[in-house]
Amino acid sequence: MRTPASTYRLQIRAGFTLHDAAATVPYLKSLGVDWVYLSPILTAEQGSDHGYDVTDPAAIDPDRGGAEGLAAVSRAAREAGMGVLVDIVPNHVGVATPAQNPWWWSLLKEGRESPYARAFDVDWDFGGGRIRIPVLGDDSDVDALEVRDGELRYYDHRFPLAEGSYAEGDRPREVHDRQHYELVGWRRADTDLNYRRFFAVNTLAGIKVEIPEVFDEAHGEVVRWFREDLVDGLRIDHPDGLADPEGYLQRLREVTGGAYLLIEKILEPGEVVPAGFECEGTTGYDALADVDRVFVDPAGRAGLDALDGSLRGGEPADYEEMIRGTKRRITDGILHSEMRRLARLVPAGAGLSQDAAVDALSEITAAFPVYRSYLPEGEAVLREACALAVRRRPETEVAVQALLPLLLHAGPGADAELGRRFQQTSGMVMAKGVEDTAFFRYTRLGILTEVGADPTEFALSTDEFHTRMARRQNRLPLSMTTLSTHDTKRSEDTRARISVLAELAPEWTAALQRLQELAPLPDGPLANLLWQAVAGVWPAERGRLQSYAQKAAREAGNSTDWLDPDPDFEAKLAAAVDAAFDNAQVRAELDSLVALLDPYGSANALSAKLVQLTMPGVPDVYQGTEFWDRSLTDPDNRRPFDFGTRRAALAALDAGEQPASYRHDAAKLLVTSRALRLRRDAPELFTGYSPVPATGAAAEHLIAFDRGAGGSGAVTLATRLPRGLEQRGGWQDTAIELAAAMTDELTGRNFPAGPVPVAEILRDYPVALLVPAA
Repeated sequence: MRTPASTYRLQIRAGFTLHDAAATVPYLKSLGVDWVYLSPILTAEQGSDHGYDVTDPAAIDPDRGGAEGLAAVSRAAREAGMGVLVDIVPNHVGVATPAQNPWWWSLLKEGRESPYARAFDVDWDFGGGRIRIPVLGDDSDVDALEVRDGELRYYDHRFPLAEGSYAEGDRPREVHDRQHYELVGWRRADTDLNYRRFFAVNTLAGIKVEIPEVFDEAHGEVVRWFREDLVDGLRIDHPDGLADPEGYLQRLREVTGGAYLLIEKILEPGEVVPAGFECEGTTGYDALADVDRVFVDPAGRAGLDALDGSLRGGEPADYEEMIRGTKRRITDGILHSEMRRLARLVPAGAGLSQDAAVDALSEITAAFPVYRSYLPEGEAVLREACALAVRRRPETEVAVQALLPLLLHAGPGADAELGRRFQQTSGMVMAKGVEDTAFFRYTRLGILTEVGADPTEFALSTDEFHTRMARRQNRLPLSMTTLSTHDTKRSEDTRARISVLAELAPEWTAALQRLQELAPLPDGPLANLLWQAVAGVWPAERGRLQSYAQKAAREAGNSTDWLDPDPDFEAKLAAAVDAAFDNAQVRAELDSLVALLDPYGSANALSAKLVQLTMPGVPDVYQGTEFWDRSLTDPDNRRPFDFGTRRAALAALDAGEQPASYRHDAAKLLVTSRALRLRRDAPELFTGYSPVPATGAAAEHLIAFDRGAGGSGAVTLATRLPRGLEQRGGWQDTAIELAAAMTDELTGRNFPAGPVPVAEILRDYPVALLVPAA
């Protein structure tokens, strides 16, 4: 198996095609990147910027460059000695525009007789033999249907007609009633849908790749990439949605000839990749959480908790109780159709009414501490969730005890569908209830609610960080590490600046109080989240901040939401954001706050970057983040950027130009390029992991480790808690012991063996990357 030393993620779209990606390969090689990492490239919904809504898995999207584009990327990579990693989406397909998806069009036209009927996860009996499509304004809109050009039309929506279902003069409503689908009001998706979706997205329909024939047709093009040596590895999107993730990965490993595989898997604290999974690891959210927290000051917790409590009118948020509530909000709301489908699978002999089964299943799901189980692995987790559900709601005990043996039975047979489907559903509830709701409500420090993180873990000591890194080196040395992705709610440099608030809790408390006085928002926790985000990216364009504020408020769902927006609240929210631009006092407050935060935030960012690039695992660089990138949640984090500027800056560094300040773009580019080049060109320096201890007054402000198997590899030094370091008078007598003479890859400066003052090593930058002297 070929494996990468590092990757660089490119978002492929109509505005940046595979041909554009091929043209960037020389720059990426110069940067030090080992593999090019591509977002989904199969044919997707026209106009899709992300590609996760595949409409035809049999072909590469012509709008993204087509087959010729992938060939160009592969050819450029091969000529540069680089590999290619591609993101694929096995769980679902895009069905927003039925005519664009031949599988879905066939299903709607032919119903159960369609050759693709077995590919989709439809409860035909519940729909009376029809699949329900929630696109109407309400059910009465069937009277607005038209028959035109041999199709059923609802405004711009087009649907096929079954053979023989229409004759000239038939009323559209009658024609609709003869179809294999039923168009229903969009609000009925919450309760009456009868096909599996991706989370609560009606336009992404789940497919059953556990069926060999469906797998083969869905992966024919992907297999071609490996047969023709175009691609070297795959990133698997949302494997938790699959009926049999373990079996899927085994099959994928076989058809790709044993290729490098990564899964987009959120690991909760203490959770590990299941032993039977044929993959090299995850896409790195677990690593991101560890890196973030080692740069958070634990001493700030009390102050930020106190602020959170004051904004909530009393006590700080109880996270466990919060997520129980947000998960139940999801099971009782946008995913209620999924809970009702589970309940329909409960056998009559269990003695439960459907309402009782739905309630108990929802309570068990709300108690689940991880995204899903992979039975028989995870049986203890399921049992614990059932026990917690009963402790919370003793009146559910009879129902929960009746359900437990049914949920534990999750094999491939028809009689195990409830257990199997429950596993597919629990992750949906976790994602929507926690990531997409609670993470916008639990706001004491925004960086703690990043994708894949546990917000109750406030900070990480250096000792615990070293323990986790040694474990990572031993267990998952080829798993990806990352700091920014297309899914992160805040980019790495935004989080690095926000993390300084833990060192400045009193100053932040005072600043937020002034901002609330000047631009009041009647939702204190949301105000906390909003102004942290604004400070993290300031200065920023008005439109970006308005879009973020609206999305954050609607996701939180406390004062407004997506289904029923509150216009009065949203007007106040928009006014608060506008005040940052139009109110001189608010702008001055922000400018003053950011001037205080930015020097420390930049130090945190460089430190986090070097740690991530050199720690155990395969480091990924998200497009453009070799320069400072202060972005918020999507689509803000998918904005275009300029490769030309980066290429010129890299050439200047290589010509001997040194960044004038660690706060300049060039400093981040220097750290990124030198670390990536070393990972690629000297892999022998990255075969182990051991902490490098420091002595002296400021030892706690240094994180340092040696990546050599025997302690003679690349040595990373990074500053942590820079505000506190400054307040105590700098490094003073802090020193480390070098076993041999070393050279800093960033500055070219040499240091002798023996004790060396940290202040001397970190004279120019808050980080250093040492290698044995030549």
